[in-house]
Amino acid sequence: MSQVRDEGIEAKVEELLAAMTLEEKAGQLTQFFYFSEIDPDADEQAIGPLADQPAMVERELAAGRVGSLLFCTQPGEINRLQRLTIEGNRHGIPALFGFDVIHGFRTIFPVPIAVAASWDPALAEAGQAVAAREARAVGIHWAFAPMVDITRDPRWGRIIEGAGEDPVLGAAMAAAQVRGFQGGVAPGSEFGAESIIAGPKHFAGYGFALGGRDYDESDVSDAQLWNLVFPPFKAAVDAGAGNIMTAYMDLNGIPATGNDWLLTEVLRDTWGFDGFLVSDANAVRSLMTHGFASDLDEAGARGVNAGVDLEMAVFDPAYGHLTDAVARGLVTESAIDACVRRILRAKLRLGLFDSPYVDEARAAEVLNDPSHRDAARAAAVRTAVLLQNVPVNGTPLLPLSPQNKKIAVVGPLADSQRDTLGPWVFDFDLAETVTILDGLKARAGDGVTVEYAPGIRPGQRHFQSMFDMWPGNRPADPEGFDDAAELDRAAKLAAASDVAIVVLGEWQNMIGEAASRSTLDLPGRQLELLDAVAATGTPVVVLVMNGRPLDLQPVLGKAAAILDVWYPGSQGGHAVASLVFGDSSPAGRLPFTWPRTAGQIPIVYTHTISHEPENQWRRYWDIESTPLFPFGHGLSYASFSYSDVRLSAETIASGESLTASVDVTNTSSVDADEVVQLYVHQTSGTASRPVRALKGFQRVHVPAGTTVTVELPIGPDQLSYWNAAKRDWVLDTARYQVGMGGSSSVELTKSFEVR
Repeated sequence: MSQVRDEGIEAKVEELLAAMTLEEKAGQLTQFFYFSEIDPDADEQAIGPLADQPAMVERELAAGRVGSLLFCTQPGEINRLQRLTIEGNRHGIPALFGFDVIHGFRTIFPVPIAVAASWDPALAEAGQAVAAREARAVGIHWAFAPMVDITRDPRWGRIIEGAGEDPVLGAAMAAAQVRGFQGGVAPGSEFGAESIIAGPKHFAGYGFALGGRDYDESDVSDAQLWNLVFPPFKAAVDAGAGNIMTAYMDLNGIPATGNDWLLTEVLRDTWGFDGFLVSDANAVRSLMTHGFASDLDEAGARGVNAGVDLEMAVFDPAYGHLTDAVARGLVTESAIDACVRRILRAKLRLGLFDSPYVDEARAAEVLNDPSHRDAARAAAVRTAVLLQNVPVNGTPLLPLSPQNKKIAVVGPLADSQRDTLGPWVFDFDLAETVTILDGLKARAGDGVTVEYAPGIRPGQRHFQSMFDMWPGNRPADPEGFDDAAELDRAAKLAAASDVAIVVLGEWQNMIGEAASRSTLDLPGRQLELLDAVAATGTPVVVLVMNGRPLDLQPVLGKAAAILDVWYPGSQGGHAVASLVFGDSSPAGRLPFTWPRTAGQIPIVYTHTISHEPENQWRRYWDIESTPLFPFGHGLSYASFSYSDVRLSAETIASGESLTASVDVTNTSSVDADEVVQLYVHQTSGTASRPVRALKGFQRVHVPAGTTVTVELPIGPDQLSYWNAAKRDWVLDTARYQVGMGGSSSVELTKSFEVR
């Protein structure tokens, strides 16, 4: 990352820093939550003392002891708090407002794992540009996104926020989202009026939590860190990310938030990151919980010494004790100064000293821009993955035939606005949220009847979600619901219909932060509902609403078609309907390997070649060791053939590049997109290498009956890897096998040598 800085900004930073007391500097390094909207009916234990928290924060603002706030979304409230901040400190330094802008602000886009399934970085960039525009309009300056953690355990709830298991796809999505949030602004220069700071998270190894249990420690090998975990973060830094968030957990025995090697040696010294670091919520205080600090003085000192510039806190921040830590010799004021410089620089780059307040009238105009909803709808179309589509009476069930005049829609998720949006959204408008049922009814047209029956009540968590403190976040258990009668009504509706669309998955509060699971089973009585519908003999389409792979083995034989629609966002219902009725062809591809059962976890396509590779498929005696669906899998309403895979050279010198090409022909009568994927296997070298690894991809539109040629580069960046024995990056002289196709199951048919 370039460290070119604006001279005017730097001069102002030094001027302010010279005039500040140590206590004022510590205040700039403190970020408070501001919990103003809490469900009074939520679990009392979850709420705790949060009801009084806003008043505490305002007292700290008035005393000049706050540098940043989060969880404020209303422009009028932000203006009020900003005024309180500016008037509360001698230097008129404004507050930096952050928020979890994960997959949209007011206009909700498909969840991040769904956007990764589009295999379209331009889509990710455009979506976050819309989110940035809306967020900046209300006074938010910085997003705690994108989440770029690689994970290979789908039991981990936060898989939904990332790009899945692969570092190449993950890096492409990370860089694209940074560009979308920040508008491609050059490092060191001022941000545009409709851009916000991107905050990739959680650095690093959070997605490797043991057992997929959120917050638990991560034990990650050196090779995994450099080859899997780091690449998306490095891509985000190279794209100019202005912020990085630290992780909660221990990484190889050292808390990530106090890890000097990780935060300074790798992030700043090796990669040249020049932005500011923020802890995850209470993560600096938690250095005491880890046993890494004995008290708050020491916790704050360890955070600063590791390079954490801003502490995110709810109450009593450790950085509020920095004056005592300096007095005890635990940290130097010069180390604190380095952190303060980075915070002030961010505020100046955002233009907050000149324009600290929000134009409330313009905010309303931006939030109501209809083009944003159009963009969300288009994104939801591009993210869906067709998993299965077997013929019924000789014809694939999807898209639905015009002969289907009566359609049954079944399952409570089909008509749930809140679940359509997915988790990690807070400022949405349900009035503009289109459910799957709404979308199907709107699209069905004259002469087609669409009727609905929930069949079962919503599933519920065994332990309540911490996000259930916000109104409407928990699925409502309907009063007077007659379980037997409603299940029977759903079955009778299906029996009387030409086709049944059953919507299955997880309720949105069952995935995300603090939403890890021990199984991948469909929650509640969903399988019982599917069984009842399938028993009628009516052809079944299953739509899956999810953010991780679920156990679909019991579903395969009961549904002719399975379409993964994820949590599709504000306009999701219209997007799903366009796919179901054939206005668009699905072209999403899986960003993770889909296991048959949770017992296979971890299962990844990039495993190395081990003893008896011919028996790889039978490593378990009770089930095939193969996935249910491979990484990169996805079907289409069109059909494609690949031919003439070729390489521009058979031999290259170390450090040189070549080009791999393939012809892709649409052999159908349907215009559609195809995702061309390039995989490489290194046959020998100084370390065992994966049986295959993604090295490039391109989503292309192929009109019916035409052929397109796709070219993808192969060079040092793709062939180099971190070698744990040599403890350095290596590019081996070796033979490499290459394959190009529509999933990770493609055959590797060509080869070249690096000499």
